[in-house]
Amino acid sequence: MNLVVPEYLDLLDRQREEIFSILDGLMDTQLWQRPAPKEWSIGEILDHNYLLMASFYPAVRFLWKYMGWYGRLRRKRAYVTGIEDLYRSSKFPQWVGFMWTPRYNTRKPVPFDALKRELRGLHANIRAFYVGRDEDVLGNLYLYDPLFGWCNLIVTLRIGIYHDQLHFDDVAKQARAFK
Repeated sequence: MNLVVPEYLDLLDRQREEIFSILDGLMDTQLWQRPAPKEWSIGEILDHNYLLMASFYPAVRFLWKYMGWYGRLRRKRAYVTGIEDLYRSSKFPQWVGFMWTPRYNTRKPVPFDALKRELRGLHANIRAFYVGRDEDVLGNLYLYDPLFGWCNLIVTLRIGIYHDQLHFDDVAKQARAFK
């Protein structure tokens, strides 16, 4: 049996640690410096990524707690484990990020270590939730997203990873400009 959730969790951790490695040596002032007016700084992007994942995590836990029985009933049904990276589509509405406006910004910065600690902590909680859960049940519990439609809990995890990577690419680009 080929399990995809451990692969996704490892990808989540790997891409986060890769971006942290790229950012090592950057001063906190650079972390909060905006590349252009009305564009987010590296710190704001990292906080935005945290907020998006943190907003969906309680919904995932709630669904498991209160609807897990339904997923167990449907566990024999087929389900998808992947989805196209719609964030890279020219048709994807990039303006929706305002719904997860960073808590920290150029006027209210925090040290890089604080951002790393928060993101690692959230990802550790996500890992702890998914590890050991039956993928046949996760694959048969669905959340609705207005942009992605009905997504099972495995695909929801994958969408979060795509979102992180989209913004990590922006962070890497900004970091290269400083070096």
